[in-house]
Amino acid sequence: MARKNIPQRSRSYESDDEERGACEWCEYALVITLATILLIGVSALTVFWVVYYRESYGWADDIPEKQFNLHPTLMVAGFITFSGFSILLYRICRCFRRIYVKLLHAIFHALAFPCIVIGFLAVLDFHNKKGINNFYSLHSWIGFVAMGLFGLQYAVGFFSFLLLLICSKGTASFRASLVPIHASFGILTFVLGVCACLTGLTEKALFTLGSETYSSLPTEGIVINAIGVSVVAVAILVLYTVRGTGGYRIRKVAQHPS
Repeated sequence: MARKNIPQRSRSYESDDEERGACEWCEYALVITLATILLIGVSALTVFWVVYYRESYGWADDIPEKQFNLHPTLMVAGFITFSGFSILLYRICRCFRRIYVKLLHAIFHALAFPCIVIGFLAVLDFHNKKGINNFYSLHSWIGFVAMGLFGLQYAVGFFSFLLLLICSKGTASFRASLVPIHASFGILTFVLGVCACLTGLTEKALFTLGSETYSSLPTEGIVINAIGVSVVAVAILVLYTVRGTGGYRIRKVAQHPS
């Protein structure tokens, strides 16, 4: 009796991926390196801006401006740095088992979660102390939607891709159907976070420096613009790096969702 050829299940995240040429590997390494530098650099530049130009941080009633400074720093860290690394893990960790990649993905999002929550509470409390209305600007609307999608994404991802692994075989088809939806909404959440950061930086520059001073391009304005350009560069590199997770690669994962 002839033995049936049973397809072996892949144990690495992309062990069944197509082979890459030398030029493709150089491009891949360059983009990943630049994205990593920018993801760390954008948070470092934000901290430099706040410490050097905005008198650092605090949470006191007599100096509410220092409390506000937590908002841009933590939002950039949460929406850009940690979320960006979480997305990039699916392209960096090529030799890990898929469950380990998911755990790292969840850990980076877990680091982003308190940053976003504390950053939101900081600006909300600052507005209340200063008598400023909440949720009136385009920045606040985009940020609110981004926070809502982030929380929903994290809850769905944790439940479907981690907890449901307890019954791996019984939930395999359900988890496979969620892969493209989760990936698409993850990218959407990241893009909304980028938009929220850019509109927030512009709003802060106009409110703090004033339109006339900002238009003369002072040193602080240059630093704020540099942060914004870095955020845009991060978005371009992250989206370019994960462009292959759609279509072909998602179908690969859907075949072996655990």
